Amino acid sequence: MASQPRTPNSPAVILFSGGLDSTTILALAKQLGYRCYALSVHYGQKHSSELDAAKKIAQSFGVERHEVIHLDLARFGGSAL
Repeated sequence: MASQPRTPNSPAVILFSGGLDSTTILALAKQLGYRCYALSVHYGQKHSSELDAAKKIAQSFGVERHEVIHLDLARFGGSAL
């Protein structure tokens, strides 16, 4: 990521799990002045708490929009999680 946005208010899409790494990237992007859009993936995880936490964290950072896409990992051989 560049030290400053190319233009004020540049958009940034953050692949967002709500974990430490993606939350740190979201915080940095917001601090640098990006308009942030969060993208989370529902891949059939056993607990919805991950996506619930991601939603709450994204809201607390004031993202422009938080989208959750559904991905059927069975089509690719399944998930190890």
